Parts: sequence; C-alpha cells; structure tokens
Amino acid sequence: MSLMRSVLLAGAESVWLRERAMRWPFVRRSVSRFMPGETADEALAACRRQQEQHGTGAILTHLGENLSSLAEADAVTAGYLALIDRIAKEELDAQVSVKLTQLGLDLGVDACDRNLQQLVARAESRSNIVWIDMESTKYVDPTIELFRRARARSPRVGMCLQSYLRRSAADLEALLPLGPAIRLVKGAYREPPGLVLPSKAEVDENYFRLAVRMLHPDAPKGTFVGIGTHDRRLVGRLRAEVAARGSDRSSYEFEMLYGIQRPLQAQLVAEREPLRVLVSYGEFWFPWYMRRLAERPANVLFVMKNLLAG
Repeated sequence: MSLMRSVLLAGAESVWLRERAMRWPFVRRSVSRFMPGETADEALAACRRQQEQHGTGAILTHLGENLSSLAEADAVTAGYLALIDRIAKEELDAQVSVKLTQLGLDLGVDACDRNLQQLVARAESRSNIVWIDMESTKYVDPTIELFRRARARSPRVGMCLQSYLRRSAADLEALLPLGPAIRLVKGAYREPPGLVLPSKAEVDENYFRLAVRMLHPDAPKGTFVGIGTHDRRLVGRLRAEVAARGSDRSSYEFEMLYGIQRPLQAQLVAEREPLRVLVSYGEFWFPWYMRRLAERPANVLFVMKNLLAG
C-alpha cells in the first residue's frame, strides 16, 4: 500500500480531522465534484439528470455507518423505504445501496436482518433491487450471512465483493450457486496486511479474474456482475472479454461514481455499454470522501487545485 493511500485511509478514521475538515471551504468545494448534495432531493435530481441527459441509471446511497442505537437504524431504514417509493413514483431508473452498519449490524444481526428484509420486500414490490455494500473485513462474514438470508427470500438483492481481499475468490465460489448479483470493487478500507493483496498489480489482476469468472458461460443462470471500477485499463480488458465471449448485456453493467472519470463514462454510453452511476448523499460524507481520494491520486490533485484556488 502506498504511503499516500495509507495516510488518506487513516484520515478517514480520524474524528479530529473530520470535525475540522468538514468546515473547510476548499474541502466542501472539492467534495461537490463527487456528491451532488447532502439531501435526498438533490440526489434524486442528479439521478434524473443522469437519466435524461446521459441515458444512464443510478444507484443511490445515504452516507453513514456504525450507528449507536436501534432507533437510528430504524430511522435510516425508514428513509430508504421512502426513497424506494420515491424512485418508483418519479419513474427513475435508480436502485439503492446500503451499508449494514447503517441498519444496526453492530447492535445485533437479527435486528439488522429485520431492517434489511423490509428494504428487500419494498424493493420487490416496486420491481427494484437493494444492493448491500461491503465494509471492513470484520463485517465480511455477517454481511455474506445476511445476504444469504435475504437472497433465500427474494432475488431482488445484490452484494459487494472487494478484490483486494485474499478471501474474495473463495467467497465468490461459495456464492455462485445462488446465481447472485455481485458488485465487484477493489476495496477502500485500511486492513491488516495479511488479509489483503500487497500491490496494486495483484489487486487489479484479482479483480480481472473475479469478473471473468462471473462472465464465464458456465456461471450459474442469473449471475450478474456490476463492474465497479474507474480503471480505464481494466475496463478495456473486461470489454474485450465480454466481446470475445458474446456475453449478454443483461448479465453485467459498468458502475462508476458520480463525477469520476466523466470522459470514460461518456465513452461507454456512446458505445452502448450498460452504465450505472453511484450517487451518494448525506451529511456523514467525510470518511467516504477520504476513501475516494485514496482510490485515485488524480482526485488528490483535484483537491489541491481547489485549495490553491481558495
């Protein structure tokens, strides 16, 4: 892991830094590139713009994690239920993605499960889907268990796997018999060295292998992969695989964050590749923002330009 990435990921966990940086004007200016606003209304408006101006769908996520009470988790659940209803009412091509610690995972698996089941049931009633985001390694096993519970009740649920974890290949093989919907990302948490692949090249190659495994003709029926990367080289390699295998476009889509790699997003749309943009909103954006900076050095350069402009 590079020194800059280590520093940024450590910063994501710093309460001291969060309390100060969220008040700095240049930070708020730079985060606006990646987040259209803090409210659900602003996020939904961005989804409509993406749909009408660019022809892309969206995935909405309310930022926040590690809540301290079940009342907070219930409130987050109620907010997501209302969001799923608004998506349907406004006829948007949008889905939702949740962190299980927002739904009370730290306070009990069963309580979290009840909240997740509410969301999946509402999504099913609206012909939509709920994505389960992946958090740090201590949450991988309970996240997979809760995904399995939800998937046993409904196919309207997907989950995330991270290619920087050594265990992800085995996790994928164990999940494949379900014909799952998997969003594949590289990973953006600070983890013990023994649990993660040590170099970017190895993380990238593992990403490619995992994605190809899901795109393989022998993958169980219903398997779907959300290719969640902004890495132009990886995107090109996987597009070549899709073309060589004649993969059905209903079995995959590219997924990128709002405001990142806009030229690549435009290219994919122009070349009729399925693309969905992840739109984040909420007041608890600082840890998420720091992880986005850690993912791509170009994002740090953008922040520095804002600092100098200020």
